[in-house]
Amino acid sequence: MAEESGLQPVVRDRLAGELRGRIIESDDPEFDSARSVWNARFDRRPAAIVRCMDASDVAMTLRHARERDLLVAVRGGGHDYAGNSICEGGIQIDLTALDAVTVDGSARRARVGAGVTWGVFDAAAQKHGLATPGGTVSTVGVGGFTLGGGEGWLSRKHGLGCDNLVGAEVVTAAGEVVRASQDENPDLFWALRGGGGNFGVVTSFEYALHEVGPEILAGQVLYPFERAPEMMRLYRDRFADAPDELTCYFFILRIPPIDVFPEAFHGKLAVDFVLAYAGPVDEGQRLMAPFRELGDPILDVVMPQPYVSLQQAFDAGMAKGSRWYSRAHLFEELSDGAIDTLVDHIEPLPGEFTTVYLGAGGGAVGRRSVNATAYPHRSSAHGLHVFPGWSDPMQDEAIMAWARRLHDAMVPFANGGVYVNLLGEDEEARVRAAYGPNYDRLARIKAVWDPDNVFRHNHNVVPRPHS
Repeated sequence: MAEESGLQPVVRDRLAGELRGRIIESDDPEFDSARSVWNARFDRRPAAIVRCMDASDVAMTLRHARERDLLVAVRGGGHDYAGNSICEGGIQIDLTALDAVTVDGSARRARVGAGVTWGVFDAAAQKHGLATPGGTVSTVGVGGFTLGGGEGWLSRKHGLGCDNLVGAEVVTAAGEVVRASQDENPDLFWALRGGGGNFGVVTSFEYALHEVGPEILAGQVLYPFERAPEMMRLYRDRFADAPDELTCYFFILRIPPIDVFPEAFHGKLAVDFVLAYAGPVDEGQRLMAPFRELGDPILDVVMPQPYVSLQQAFDAGMAKGSRWYSRAHLFEELSDGAIDTLVDHIEPLPGEFTTVYLGAGGGAVGRRSVNATAYPHRSSAHGLHVFPGWSDPMQDEAIMAWARRLHDAMVPFANGGVYVNLLGEDEEARVRAAYGPNYDRLARIKAVWDPDNVFRHNHNVVPRPHS
């Protein structure tokens, strides 16, 4: 067992003697910064943080943790809603030092360490005019995003992040290093593409790349909230048959008091079309015109811009150190009833960083079969994310209760599924819904690769052997 101050000395000394990396414990000046994660609601103190330098370090750490039955948390980018990248009293496997990115422009492939964030990856790939579907915030890590499925700006055109994963280096629960691909350990590879961190610690990802940018037409068009029902119906109707290249997120937000927005609208609710077009600018301008020509927008900043700028557009609004909570739904269709209910339940939209948004599905995501990867929600036309963010811990209960009420009001219109990367820490009962018809196969694969459920500090798939 772990001591309050960290690992037992004999354990610490033995592990430290084997590692290329280092052990960070509570008496280390770096401990508090090393254990802090993006979501400030999770202020946990592991017995030790092991900053690994390679897969061998991860394997040794896992073997030590298993011998002593210590809880294991795995941190890549540390940017998750449920706090799964940090644990209380166990061992955190810190992958942030695995930060290498290698791009083969001619083969259109990239090999990426598990500690890399999308901002770093995109900057390297864009030197070759290439990209793969990544997070809509550049500080998100590649690992959790991809393992949960991975929805972003390019998904309607090029599929999910997991659809573009072509290989992975994985450290198993037994402390062995293996490769997973279509040709090597194919069941494990299938499970990694949407099954979350249930099957091993992925230390390196290999992605297929696509020609993107370096400039892309993108930006935002804001209108007063009073026009929300009209605008939401426009969003729905336009994406019934939109081309794959066009992406839109429909945000409801409170306008922050910053100079880019007219002062008269500061603090007021607004709706926001966030648009991107992964194709020729002239064609994008034509397709975006219906969203921009509705009369008197509060702000219209749609323009050609570097793809890397688009990826960073929301970084400031999702900065590390705020408090975050998450509730999400998926929809086969966005009915008039769903639109009216959403509008009726938005107030009071509490929290200075809070947003609620809809995202369009379809395109390349929907053309894959439900069981092509572990990610099952191929037929969902829209996703809803209720996403409060705030600073004051005294507001926790009131703000989270508002999010739950809005989420519950939308249940009658949803299809019952949920994107696993948007699950909150208090939604264990929805894990099966996140994996849908693929859950049972995942449970069988889990029984092969992690029969003792070492990787359980996550949205957990419980191992179940073949009957």
